[in-house]
Amino acid sequence: MTFELSEEHEAFRKVVRDFAEAEIAPQAARWDKEHHFPVDIVAKLGELGLFGLVVPVEYGGSDGDFTSLCVAIEELGRADQSIGITLEAAVGLGINPILTFGTEEQKQQWLPDLVAGRAVAGFGLTEPEAGSDAGATRTRAVLAAGEWVINGAKSFITNSGSSMTSLVTVTARTGPDEISAIIVPAGTPGFEVAPAYDKLGWHASDTHGLTFTDCRVPEANLLGTRGAGFKQFLAVLDDGRIAISALAVGLAQACLDHSLRYANERKTFGHPIGSRQAVAFALSDLAVAVEAARLLTYKAAWLKDAGRSAKQVKQAAAIAKLHSTEAAVTATRIATQVFGGNGFMEEFPVARFYRDAKILEIGEGTSEVQRLVIARGLGLPVV
Repeated sequence: MTFELSEEHEAFRKVVRDFAEAEIAPQAARWDKEHHFPVDIVAKLGELGLFGLVVPVEYGGSDGDFTSLCVAIEELGRADQSIGITLEAAVGLGINPILTFGTEEQKQQWLPDLVAGRAVAGFGLTEPEAGSDAGATRTRAVLAAGEWVINGAKSFITNSGSSMTSLVTVTARTGPDEISAIIVPAGTPGFEVAPAYDKLGWHASDTHGLTFTDCRVPEANLLGTRGAGFKQFLAVLDDGRIAISALAVGLAQACLDHSLRYANERKTFGHPIGSRQAVAFALSDLAVAVEAARLLTYKAAWLKDAGRSAKQVKQAAAIAKLHSTEAAVTATRIATQVFGGNGFMEEFPVARFYRDAKILEIGEGTSEVQRLVIARGLGLPVV
């Protein structure tokens, strides 16, 4: 057994960390305050090859492993959660559906720009009345004269309305008890992007509601098999949960890093606050939580890279996502408390971390959904 990443993975971690510390961390607070999606930085992620980590060489990728993607997301998330989720969603929810289920023509058409970071894609699953219960999708697509005519709405869709967005893959009812996935290019008539949400956190991430009104796309834009869209998207989410877990690890690690520095610098009654058992024990507990979250995350990534069964990966992904995201939320509470009054001030990163954390327990499957998945994996007859 080994509990260390390879030398190659660690060297790659350093490259991403150096980039994040030099290019992202110094600007993160400004992006957050201005609700600015930094297109230039996203393009640089493409230049680093981060969008193509798990993509075969023939489509412009590096044919790497899923563990490398998790390393990149963790390090970006350690500097700024908004940039971390931009990469996570662009690869896991934008590229992955096309790479996994697309035709060769669809791959050739869309992947080169997505992999190069010249474009990003959205993943249109959630609706106003269909969140955790994604099977309650109301968006409909009717095949008429060789075109899909789409009507409906989607909510909370990442990377869906920026100047870089090239497409959104949406789920829609294409018949009785039938949900399919369809590629909708940006700018298609009848496809409207609502103004960006005014969110609690992830201010530098691009997130919109979408509406489709007699939106027509070619029949060939069907992604995968007709009627298999829901199953396809669930498979995509299993991978995404491991990636979100890596994002949460990055946030928890950032909380630990900043808190340790502050605990050694900040003095009360003539001594660093880190010398007080209350603070020392809180940060000890945080270190344990970070270590456990990282091990669970990279175990799940290893299972995927090793080609283990979908059932194994699903269970490991749910366990990692549940623990890591809840640990990240707790980490921000601990960090804010260690910083005291300063932790409530936006000039300190932990205030941003606190706002960014909560969505981790919601996106790509709530904590409640993860517990449901885990329980079913244990053989319990939960409904």
